[in-house]
Amino acid sequence: MKAPLDRLKSLFVPAPTVAVIRLYGAIGIGGPFGRSLDDAGLAPLIERAFSARRLKAVALAINSPGGSPSQSALIAARIRRLADEKGVKVHAFCEDVAASGGYWLACAADEIYADANAILGSIGVVSAGFGLHEAIARLGVERRVHTAGARKTLLDPFRPEDPDDVARLLRIQKGVHANFIDHVTRARGGRLNGDEATLFSGDIWLAAEAEQLGLIDGIGHLVPTMKKLYGDKVRFSVAAPRKSLLQRLGAPGAADMLAAVEERAMRARFGL
Repeated sequence: MKAPLDRLKSLFVPAPTVAVIRLYGAIGIGGPFGRSLDDAGLAPLIERAFSARRLKAVALAINSPGGSPSQSALIAARIRRLADEKGVKVHAFCEDVAASGGYWLACAADEIYADANAILGSIGVVSAGFGLHEAIARLGVERRVHTAGARKTLLDPFRPEDPDDVARLLRIQKGVHANFIDHVTRARGGRLNGDEATLFSGDIWLAAEAEQLGLIDGIGHLVPTMKKLYGDKVRFSVAAPRKSLLQRLGAPGAADMLAAVEERAMRARFGL
């Protein structure tokens, strides 16, 4: 039981702050007036989170099926850079999914937690498209393309697939995959518990499996975990991207609707 003097002191001790950054949605996908997880759009929000008064830690609330590897890397690097500059610990909390670029973001944290039903991983690179050359031939459509540069029609869906184009794409994918692997390896260090063929195959896991593999540090939710680490009186300061005027009016633009469809398709890959 606290002494009267201790109780009196506690009334005047300011509560520590945990800044919460919400990273919801696909990365690098979105209309010009809508929500988009990209470095330029998130920069002010992230800077503000790390400038909070009496800042004790930063928590990332992540719910993302992935997206642009470059934007994932830029956002994660910004978070990590500010964490090192401020000397503040970062904790990630994965909700429905933190896969591919979403997991890249999680690796910006010192510790990663997830809901028991969260899907994590997908440490790989994918590129998908269609071959339409036979369809337009049956329709009697003549394709006319003029380029300056022999490789400007790389992977043209209206032409038969070129083995040289495929080889070039695979080379790029392997480079991006290597960068992803390096990011995860540096972030997770000796906590990884599995062979590279398993960890970096592009496979996905539920939280318990991911914990066994060392991809996360535990199963847990943001508020109770932060209170356990920093005390019951911790104050949460939530930073989230502002909705556009059209979104607040319930009337997203065509680009935003297309982005929502693309994000829905990405989530469907994980059964969500």
